[in-house]
Amino acid sequence: MYPQIETLDGDSHLPDASEVAIIGGGIIGVSTAYWLASRGIPVVLLEKGAIGAEQSSRNWGWCRSMGRDQAEVPLALASLRLWDDWQAGLGEDLGFRRSGVLYACENHSQLQQQADWLAAARGHGAEAHLLERGELQRLLPEGVRAGWAGALHSPLDGRAEPHLASAVIARAAQRQGARLLTRCAVRGLDIEGGRVVGLFSERGRLRCNSVVLAGGAWSSLFCANLGIRLPQLKVIASVLRTAPMPGGPELAVGASRYAFRKRQDGGYSIAQRNGNLAPVTPDSFRYLRDFLPALGKQFREVRVRLDRRFLDELRLPRHWPADGPSPFEACRVLDPQPSASILAEARRELAKVFPFFRELKVEQSWAGVMDVTPDAIPVIGPVESLPGLFLSTGYSGHGFGIAPGAGHLLADLIDGSTPLVDPAPFRFARL
Repeated sequence: MYPQIETLDGDSHLPDASEVAIIGGGIIGVSTAYWLASRGIPVVLLEKGAIGAEQSSRNWGWCRSMGRDQAEVPLALASLRLWDDWQAGLGEDLGFRRSGVLYACENHSQLQQQADWLAAARGHGAEAHLLERGELQRLLPEGVRAGWAGALHSPLDGRAEPHLASAVIARAAQRQGARLLTRCAVRGLDIEGGRVVGLFSERGRLRCNSVVLAGGAWSSLFCANLGIRLPQLKVIASVLRTAPMPGGPELAVGASRYAFRKRQDGGYSIAQRNGNLAPVTPDSFRYLRDFLPALGKQFREVRVRLDRRFLDELRLPRHWPADGPSPFEACRVLDPQPSASILAEARRELAKVFPFFRELKVEQSWAGVMDVTPDAIPVIGPVESLPGLFLSTGYSGHGFGIAPGAGHLLADLIDGSTPLVDPAPFRFARL
């Protein structure tokens, strides 16, 4: 069962033309639409299902600079500033709070790894701190009792509410002039003379000069129909939320076997930090060699599962005509089953360290599908082989927090503005 999300009234009519079209109504797509529309650039967003219904509403809700790949740190820091601006200026509550994030260092090896990360990240302006046992005792005494060697703490990182954010940003984009269509799948691109001149949707053709593919876990399949190789692995993460629990930690905390963050409703979102599932699919085999480095780098533990729901992918075509139904109309929302065993393990390990959580009441659990690239860094930028096509995908399970900056950066690249951050680490050509 997926989280109940904020609904949004989309446009009912597909216009004939726009300057930019965006495929995908997750937080990345709506953030890009917001920044384009705020600059007076005509933009139409097309979403096959509902706004924010897939991974954008199913993630942990962390907005962190801490612990990221060094290539992402500048974008994460810029995004935190934009979260501040949006929370203050959009007129609706995103749930954004700079409540701090802490990573447990359960042994000296982990402490050294975090020290190495911090030494490099400070060069980008990161404001995190290594906590020794005395400092940890004052901030989170449970960690000392658990025998942690220390912790990495970023007091200026925070959290927002995934079930709210995409719809709030989308409504703000609409107020700026963006047009958003839901239950409107894009079937393919209109290409003339080797460049994009529009797209074909289930509601008809749209002429445009640029198309942004922000399709999350669906992006690789869409690219395959264009003859473009985009290596992407689908990884499933399970999450639960509790009933309100007054008096608990404000910090978001991540350890090897659990992670939690406080929610706006007073409950907690809880997951297992290093427990994820990689369903057996055609792409699992097609891109396996590409992903061996990513699995070791970003996902320390990925469990392979034969999932009946995902075996349906064996029957999905990788090529289809633009004038007929596409695979995106056959599945409007990816809604995998959460792993009861992974969540039970997270609860057990969490309760060992934090007695506060021993009597928690589970209100709901769900799972989401993360779109992982081989280096666990997103693709943000143009496809050189097909002018007019831009990608914003492959966020590898940590796109929610950097979505404001990612949308800004892509808008910069489309309209030729000075980029918010250096776009080179996110170029498609690296893959």
